[in-house]
Amino acid sequence: MTTKLKGRFVIGYDGTDHVILEDGEVVYENDTIIFVGFDYDKEVDETIDAGNSVISPGFIDLDALGDVDHELFFYGVDKEDISCISWSEEYFNGGSVEAMSKEEEAFKSYYAFSHLIMNGITTAMPITCVYYKKAGETYEEMVNAALNAGKLGLRAYLGPSYISGMKVIKEDGSSEIKFTPEEGERGLEKAVKFVKEFDNKYDGLIKGVLVPERIEFQTEEVLKKTKAYGKELGCLVRLHAAQGKYEYDEIMKKHGVSTIKYLDNIGFLDDHTLIPHAIFASGYSKIDDKTDEDLDILNKQGTSIIHCPLVYSRGGIALESFGRYKEKGINISMGTDTFPPDFFMNIRVGSAFAKNKAVKEEKNGYEDFFRAATLGGAEALNRKDLGKLEKGAKADIIIIDLDRYGIGVVDDPIYTICLSAFGSDVKTSIINGRIVMKDRIIPGFNEEEIKIKASLYYKKMKESYLSRSYKKFKNSEDLFKSSFKTIRR
Repeated sequence: MTTKLKGRFVIGYDGTDHVILEDGEVVYENDTIIFVGFDYDKEVDETIDAGNSVISPGFIDLDALGDVDHELFFYGVDKEDISCISWSEEYFNGGSVEAMSKEEEAFKSYYAFSHLIMNGITTAMPITCVYYKKAGETYEEMVNAALNAGKLGLRAYLGPSYISGMKVIKEDGSSEIKFTPEEGERGLEKAVKFVKEFDNKYDGLIKGVLVPERIEFQTEEVLKKTKAYGKELGCLVRLHAAQGKYEYDEIMKKHGVSTIKYLDNIGFLDDHTLIPHAIFASGYSKIDDKTDEDLDILNKQGTSIIHCPLVYSRGGIALESFGRYKEKGINISMGTDTFPPDFFMNIRVGSAFAKNKAVKEEKNGYEDFFRAATLGGAEALNRKDLGKLEKGAKADIIIIDLDRYGIGVVDDPIYTICLSAFGSDVKTSIINGRIVMKDRIIPGFNEEEIKIKASLYYKKMKESYLSRSYKKFKNSEDLFKSSFKTIRR
């Protein structure tokens, strides 16, 4: 099956960088692109005229929300109650439990993955919250995630997360990380089992990856074993690190070095390691180390970072800065890590914060962030066949509509979409040569039914936090405050 796409703009690739082709064409056969340019003169089975649109490589989201977002109700927690999100010591000692049923946990990835596709994400490495979990993700829910990705047609890097400890809050409000090393060991073994069984399933759409939870919840033994298994299996490893002051201070207190330096010391960093978010690294304004040592380590080891600007900007935090990291030779990929998983929002917020924090504006523009969301993600995955529209690349393509009145005047297509577009302007998504969404419709997807299920899931998940909190809240409204007083009939 050979398909030709044509539109007002095609974001092609010239061997070194993206290029803009006006009134260009992309032709793909089955799952692979065979032509990018003008006036393809051979017969094709189907021609799709995208009209006034941008035909672009799909976005690569390496910290993609894999469940129903917690940000919506976390945002309403008072500062003095923020510790109530964590487990109480009483709950920890009594034994953690799963808040949701197996059926509900199977549903969450279907819901999340549909939103990724609708926002032009063609490759995803999901992340979910573990505060409401027993201990990371279960093997069974990750099996269901693979089934859901296969059903929807999403290219996904999957593996169940695992933890060896949890931050707990004592009765007096003080905190401590309490460890259960055996839980981390069991979780790692389940993750290895999943990679062995599901790597390359669904015509290669599913790739196995090891994703231990955030670094402060891990033992050094589990981290070392994770890296050893990663090398044995030939798979990527992702670890959230250098992402907050609490974590940074914990690592410094235990090991006397920064988070990045610690990971380097234990042999964790290389070109198969991905680090979200790497903000609390040397040179950052909120730590004492003003050198570039951590950035030099990341560059030397070939470790990619995953930048998620939107979710951090909500808390007034930003990478200092995107351009500085690029100048140091670090590969930057991107993730959304929140709802909505809208890359256009992430690009414009990220660029604005980067320019605000940068000494000089170079390498902080829309085009730099667009590269990170496509080429940077492909480099992080060690995939030369993703992130670009080029002969031989996988047919992972999105069509962005330029007809919406709110798009405004169309000039340079990259500047236009990064300034004015939203994820909802992606009208068609093609992954591995399969049209997984056309005219904003996912085949066989019952949107109204899924919305109802998601609302029920969200309500139950929100209320589950009450049983874990060290403060004895009577109802969720006491913990999760509304923006204004609500009056009901």
